[in-house]
Amino acid sequence: MRKDDLKSLVTQIYNDVLKNIDEHENPTKEEIASDLKSASDMIHTMSDEQIDSIEQAKALLANSYKEIAEKSISSYRDTNKSFEQITKEHKKTLTQHKNELIDYPSIKEKFDALQHNMSDEVQKANDLITKLTQEVKELEKNSNLDPLTKIFNRRALDTYLERVCAKGDLKHELHLLMLDIDDFKKVNDIHGHIAGDKLLIYLTKLLKKTLRDGDKLFRYGGEEFIIILNRIKEDSFFEITQRILESVRSNRLIYKGKSLCVTVSIGATRYHKGDTPTALIERADRALYKSKNSGKNQINVEIKSGI
Repeated sequence: MRKDDLKSLVTQIYNDVLKNIDEHENPTKEEIASDLKSASDMIHTMSDEQIDSIEQAKALLANSYKEIAEKSISSYRDTNKSFEQITKEHKKTLTQHKNELIDYPSIKEKFDALQHNMSDEVQKANDLITKLTQEVKELEKNSNLDPLTKIFNRRALDTYLERVCAKGDLKHELHLLMLDIDDFKKVNDIHGHIAGDKLLIYLTKLLKKTLRDGDKLFRYGGEEFIIILNRIKEDSFFEITQRILESVRSNRLIYKGKSLCVTVSIGATRYHKGDTPTALIERADRALYKSKNSGKNQINVEIKSGI
Protein backbone atom coordinates (compact mmCIF):
# COMPACT_ATOMS: atom_id res chain seq x y z
CA MET A 1 0.00 0.00 0.00
CA ARG A 2 1.09 3.57 -0.64
CA LYS A 3 2.08 5.95 2.13
CA ASP A 4 -1.12 8.01 1.64
CA ASP A 5 -3.26 4.86 1.85
CA LEU A 6 -1.56 3.82 5.10
CA LYS A 7 -2.01 7.31 6.56
CA SER A 8 -5.68 7.22 5.63
CA LEU A 9 -6.07 3.81 7.27
CA VAL A 10 -4.35 4.92 10.49
CA THR A 11 -6.46 8.09 10.59
CA GLN A 12 -9.63 6.00 10.28
CA ILE A 13 -8.49 3.68 13.09
CA TYR A 14 -7.68 6.70 15.25
CA ASN A 15 -11.13 8.23 14.63
CA ASP A 16 -12.85 4.91 15.34
CA VAL A 17 -10.99 4.49 18.65
CA LEU A 18 -11.87 8.04 19.73
CA LYS A 19 -15.50 7.44 18.79
CA ASN A 20 -15.60 4.27 20.87
CA ILE A 21 -14.16 6.19 23.85
CA ASP A 22 -16.79 8.92 23.47
CA GLU A 23 -19.60 6.36 23.24
CA HIS A 24 -18.64 4.72 26.56
CA GLU A 25 -19.36 6.56 29.79
CA ASN A 26 -16.40 5.03 31.63
CA PRO A 27 -14.07 3.41 29.06
CA THR A 28 -11.26 1.28 30.42
CA LYS A 29 -7.72 0.95 29.14
CA GLU A 30 -8.46 -2.76 28.52
CA GLU A 31 -11.29 -1.80 26.13
CA ILE A 32 -9.03 0.64 24.30
CA ALA A 33 -6.26 -1.97 24.11
CA SER A 34 -8.76 -4.44 22.67
CA ASP A 35 -9.83 -1.96 19.97
CA LEU A 36 -6.20 -1.31 19.04
CA LYS A 37 -5.42 -5.02 18.93
CA SER A 38 -8.37 -5.61 16.60
CA ALA A 39 -7.12 -2.83 14.38
CA SER A 40 -3.62 -4.30 14.42
CA ASP A 41 -4.94 -7.75 13.51
CA MET A 42 -6.92 -6.25 10.64
CA ILE A 43 -3.83 -4.52 9.22
CA HIS A 44 -1.81 -7.75 9.41
CA THR A 45 -4.48 -9.65 7.48
CA MET A 46 -4.75 -7.06 4.70
CA SER A 47 -3.31 -8.24 1.42
CA ASP A 48 -1.21 -6.09 -0.89
CA GLU A 49 -3.18 -7.72 -3.69
CA GLN A 50 -6.28 -5.77 -2.71
CA ILE A 51 -7.63 -3.29 -5.20
CA ASP A 52 -5.42 -0.19 -5.31
CA SER A 53 -6.72 3.14 -4.16
CA ILE A 54 -8.86 5.13 -6.57
CA GLU A 55 -6.04 7.67 -6.90
CA GLN A 56 -3.64 4.96 -8.05
CA ALA A 57 -6.19 3.58 -10.51
CA LYS A 58 -6.78 7.05 -11.93
CA ALA A 59 -3.05 7.59 -12.33
CA LEU A 60 -2.58 4.29 -14.16
CA LEU A 61 -5.50 5.01 -16.48
CA ALA A 62 -4.29 8.57 -17.13
CA ASN A 63 -0.82 7.29 -18.04
CA SER A 64 -2.32 4.77 -20.47
CA TYR A 65 -4.42 7.44 -22.16
CA LYS A 66 -1.37 9.71 -22.26
CA GLU A 67 0.61 7.02 -24.06
CA ILE A 68 -2.13 6.63 -26.68
CA ALA A 69 -2.40 10.41 -27.08
CA GLU A 70 1.36 10.64 -27.63
CA LYS A 71 1.12 8.00 -30.35
CA SER A 72 -1.67 9.98 -31.97
CA ILE A 73 0.30 13.26 -31.83
CA SER A 74 3.39 11.55 -33.24
CA SER A 75 1.30 10.13 -36.09
CA TYR A 76 -0.17 13.55 -36.78
CA ARG A 77 3.29 15.06 -36.99
CA ASP A 78 4.45 12.38 -39.43
CA THR A 79 1.37 12.81 -41.61
CA ASN A 80 1.73 16.58 -41.48
CA LYS A 81 5.36 16.35 -42.62
CA SER A 82 4.34 14.10 -45.50
CA PHE A 83 1.67 16.54 -46.64
CA GLU A 84 4.16 19.38 -46.29
CA GLN A 85 6.58 17.55 -48.56
CA ILE A 86 3.81 16.81 -51.07
CA THR A 87 2.82 20.50 -51.07
CA LYS A 88 6.42 21.52 -51.77
CA GLU A 89 6.59 19.10 -54.70
CA HIS A 90 3.28 20.46 -55.95
CA LYS A 91 4.56 24.04 -55.77
CA LYS A 92 7.84 23.05 -57.44
CA THR A 93 5.98 21.43 -60.32
CA LEU A 94 3.84 24.52 -60.89
CA THR A 95 6.93 26.77 -60.81
CA GLN A 96 8.81 24.60 -63.30
CA HIS A 97 5.97 24.74 -65.82
CA LYS A 98 5.02 28.38 -65.20
CA ASN A 99 6.62 29.78 -68.39
CA GLU A 100 6.29 26.70 -70.53
CA LEU A 101 3.59 25.55 -72.85
CA ILE A 102 1.05 23.48 -71.01
CA ASP A 103 1.94 19.82 -71.29
CA TYR A 104 -1.29 18.18 -70.20
CA PRO A 105 0.00 14.57 -70.16
CA SER A 106 3.00 15.59 -68.03
CA ILE A 107 0.91 17.65 -65.60
CA LYS A 108 -1.68 14.87 -65.35
CA GLU A 109 1.08 12.39 -64.58
CA LYS A 110 2.47 14.66 -61.87
CA PHE A 111 -0.93 15.27 -60.30
CA ASP A 112 -1.80 11.57 -60.44
CA ALA A 113 1.40 10.83 -58.54
CA LEU A 114 0.61 13.53 -55.99
CA GLN A 115 -2.93 12.21 -55.59
CA HIS A 116 -1.61 8.69 -55.09
CA ASN A 117 0.84 9.85 -52.41
CA MET A 118 -1.84 11.85 -50.60
CA SER A 119 -4.24 8.90 -50.68
CA ASP A 120 -1.55 6.66 -49.21
CA GLU A 121 -0.90 9.13 -46.37
CA VAL A 122 -4.62 9.50 -45.63
CA GLN A 123 -5.04 5.72 -45.57
CA LYS A 124 -2.08 5.35 -43.19
CA ALA A 125 -3.56 8.00 -40.89
CA ASN A 126 -7.00 6.33 -40.97
CA ASP A 127 -5.50 2.92 -40.21
CA LEU A 128 -3.63 4.33 -37.21
CA ILE A 129 -6.74 6.18 -35.96
CA THR A 130 -8.70 2.91 -36.14
CA LYS A 131 -5.95 1.10 -34.23
CA LEU A 132 -5.72 3.79 -31.52
CA THR A 133 -9.52 3.88 -31.16
CA GLN A 134 -9.49 0.13 -30.58
CA GLU A 135 -6.73 0.55 -28.00
CA VAL A 136 -8.85 3.11 -26.13
CA LYS A 137 -11.86 0.74 -26.16
CA GLU A 138 -9.69 -2.13 -24.92
CA LEU A 139 -8.20 0.09 -22.21
CA GLU A 140 -11.66 1.09 -20.96
CA LYS A 141 -12.83 -2.54 -21.11
CA ASN A 142 -9.94 -3.76 -18.96
CA SER A 143 -9.86 -0.77 -16.63
CA ASN A 144 -11.12 -0.81 -13.04
CA LEU A 145 -12.53 2.70 -13.53
CA ASP A 146 -15.86 3.85 -14.91
CA PRO A 147 -15.00 6.27 -17.77
CA LEU A 148 -17.81 8.72 -16.91
CA THR A 149 -17.69 9.05 -13.13
CA LYS A 150 -14.02 8.02 -12.64
CA ILE A 151 -14.91 5.72 -9.73
CA PHE A 152 -14.50 1.94 -9.56
CA ASN A 153 -16.64 0.00 -12.05
CA ARG A 154 -18.48 -3.33 -11.95
CA ARG A 155 -15.36 -5.23 -12.98
CA ALA A 156 -13.53 -3.87 -9.93
CA LEU A 157 -16.55 -4.70 -7.74
CA ASP A 158 -16.54 -8.34 -8.87
CA THR A 159 -12.83 -8.67 -8.07
CA TYR A 160 -13.22 -7.00 -4.68
CA LEU A 161 -16.21 -9.12 -3.57
CA GLU A 162 -14.52 -12.34 -4.69
CA ARG A 163 -11.53 -11.53 -2.47
CA VAL A 164 -13.75 -10.60 0.47
CA CYS A 165 -15.87 -13.75 0.22
CA ALA A 166 -12.78 -15.93 -0.18
CA LYS A 167 -11.65 -14.89 3.32
CA GLY A 168 -14.70 -16.54 4.87
CA ASP A 169 -15.02 -15.14 8.37
CA LEU A 170 -14.20 -11.42 8.59
CA LYS A 171 -12.91 -9.85 11.81
CA HIS A 172 -15.03 -6.75 11.18
CA GLU A 173 -18.50 -5.97 9.87
CA LEU A 174 -19.01 -5.25 6.19
CA HIS A 175 -22.24 -3.81 4.74
CA LEU A 176 -23.15 -3.57 1.08
CA LEU A 177 -25.51 -0.87 -0.21
CA MET A 178 -27.16 -0.88 -3.62
CA LEU A 179 -28.23 2.66 -4.52
CA ASP A 180 -30.49 3.67 -7.41
CA ILE A 181 -31.48 7.18 -8.56
CA ASP A 182 -35.25 7.57 -8.37
CA ASP A 183 -37.01 8.42 -11.67
CA PHE A 184 -33.71 8.84 -13.50
CA LYS A 185 -35.39 8.15 -16.86
CA LYS A 186 -37.47 11.32 -16.44
CA VAL A 187 -34.29 13.39 -16.19
CA ASN A 188 -33.05 11.97 -19.50
CA ASP A 189 -36.47 12.35 -21.16
CA ILE A 190 -37.01 15.94 -20.02
CA HIS A 191 -33.50 17.40 -19.97
CA GLY A 192 -31.55 15.06 -22.27
CA HIS A 193 -28.85 12.45 -21.78
CA ILE A 194 -26.10 15.02 -21.21
CA ALA A 195 -28.05 16.23 -18.17
CA GLY A 196 -28.29 12.62 -17.05
CA ASP A 197 -24.51 12.22 -17.33
CA LYS A 198 -23.95 15.47 -15.42
CA LEU A 199 -26.26 14.19 -12.69
CA LEU A 200 -24.33 10.91 -12.37
CA ILE A 201 -21.05 12.82 -11.99
CA TYR A 202 -22.67 15.22 -9.51
CA LEU A 203 -24.09 12.35 -7.43
CA THR A 204 -20.71 10.64 -7.41
CA LYS A 205 -19.11 13.73 -5.87
CA LEU A 206 -21.87 13.96 -3.24
CA LEU A 207 -21.40 10.33 -2.24
CA LYS A 208 -17.61 10.65 -2.01
CA LYS A 209 -18.03 13.61 0.35
CA THR A 210 -20.48 11.67 2.52
CA LEU A 211 -18.53 8.42 2.80
CA ARG A 212 -15.54 7.68 5.00
CA ASP A 213 -12.00 7.15 3.70
CA GLY A 214 -12.14 3.38 4.07
CA ASP A 215 -15.45 2.94 2.23
CA LYS A 216 -15.55 1.98 -1.44
CA LEU A 217 -17.82 3.35 -4.16
CA PHE A 218 -18.56 1.52 -7.42
CA ARG A 219 -20.74 2.33 -10.41
CA TYR A 220 -22.74 -0.85 -10.86
CA GLY A 221 -24.40 0.15 -14.13
CA GLY A 222 -26.73 2.83 -15.48
CA GLU A 223 -27.96 4.86 -12.53
CA GLU A 224 -27.07 2.20 -9.94
CA PHE A 225 -24.16 2.38 -7.50
CA ILE A 226 -22.72 -0.09 -4.99
CA ILE A 227 -21.21 1.14 -1.72
CA ILE A 228 -19.09 -1.07 0.54
CA LEU A 229 -19.01 0.09 4.16
CA ASN A 230 -16.03 -1.51 5.90
CA ARG A 231 -15.43 -1.90 9.64
CA ILE A 232 -18.71 -0.34 10.69
CA LYS A 233 -21.18 -1.15 13.46
CA GLU A 234 -24.95 -1.32 13.02
CA ASP A 235 -25.75 2.10 14.49
CA SER A 236 -23.05 3.85 12.46
CA PHE A 237 -24.25 2.01 9.35
CA PHE A 238 -27.74 3.51 9.68
CA GLU A 239 -26.25 6.95 10.39
CA ILE A 240 -24.33 6.89 7.12
CA THR A 241 -27.28 5.64 5.03
CA GLN A 242 -29.54 8.36 6.44
CA ARG A 243 -26.83 10.91 5.75
CA ILE A 244 -26.67 9.73 2.13
CA LEU A 245 -30.44 10.04 1.69
CA GLU A 246 -30.48 13.52 3.24
CA SER A 247 -27.46 14.74 1.28
CA VAL A 248 -28.96 13.72 -2.07
CA ARG A 249 -32.47 15.09 -1.50
CA SER A 250 -31.27 18.39 -0.02
CA ASN A 251 -28.82 19.26 -2.79
CA ARG A 252 -29.54 20.35 -6.36
CA LEU A 253 -27.66 20.28 -9.63
CA ILE A 254 -27.97 23.46 -11.71
CA TYR A 255 -28.03 22.53 -15.40
CA LYS A 256 -28.60 25.19 -18.07
CA GLY A 257 -30.20 27.46 -15.49
CA LYS A 258 -32.57 24.75 -14.25
CA SER A 259 -32.48 23.13 -10.81
CA LEU A 260 -32.43 19.33 -10.92
CA CYS A 261 -33.43 17.67 -7.66
CA VAL A 262 -33.50 13.90 -7.24
CA THR A 263 -33.73 11.30 -4.51
CA VAL A 264 -32.26 7.83 -4.20
CA SER A 265 -33.50 4.48 -2.98
CA ILE A 266 -31.16 2.12 -1.12
CA GLY A 267 -31.13 -1.62 -0.55
CA ALA A 268 -28.67 -2.94 2.03
CA THR A 269 -27.36 -6.18 3.44
CA ARG A 270 -24.54 -7.37 5.70
CA TYR A 271 -21.83 -9.86 4.85
CA HIS A 272 -21.93 -13.19 6.67
CA LYS A 273 -19.49 -16.09 6.57
CA GLY A 274 -20.29 -18.33 3.62
CA ASP A 275 -21.72 -15.53 1.47
CA THR A 276 -20.88 -15.38 -2.22
CA PRO A 277 -20.71 -12.18 -4.29
CA THR A 278 -23.94 -13.23 -6.01
CA ALA A 279 -25.73 -13.80 -2.69
CA LEU A 280 -24.72 -10.38 -1.40
CA ILE A 281 -25.83 -8.58 -4.57
CA GLU A 282 -29.12 -10.47 -4.73
CA ARG A 283 -30.04 -9.63 -1.12
CA ALA A 284 -29.22 -5.95 -1.65
CA ASP A 285 -31.23 -5.99 -4.88
CA ARG A 286 -34.29 -7.43 -3.11
CA ALA A 287 -33.99 -4.75 -0.43
CA LEU A 288 -33.72 -2.07 -3.13
CA TYR A 289 -36.87 -3.43 -4.77
CA LYS A 290 -38.70 -2.98 -1.47
CA SER A 291 -37.48 0.63 -1.21
CA LYS A 292 -38.65 1.37 -4.75
CA ASN A 293 -42.07 -0.14 -4.15
CA SER A 294 -42.56 1.47 -0.76
CA GLY A 295 -42.38 5.06 -1.98
CA LYS A 296 -38.69 5.50 -2.90
CA ASN A 297 -36.29 7.91 -1.12
CA GLN A 298 -35.66 5.36 1.64
CA ILE A 299 -33.59 2.37 2.70
CA ASN A 300 -34.59 -1.24 3.30
CA VAL A 301 -32.37 -4.01 4.66
CA GLU A 302 -32.43 -7.66 3.61
CA ILE A 303 -31.11 -10.02 6.28
CA LYS A 304 -29.58 -13.36 5.40
CA SER A 305 -31.99 -16.18 6.15
CA GLY A 306 -31.10 -18.15 9.25
CA ILE A 307 -29.38 -15.16 10.89
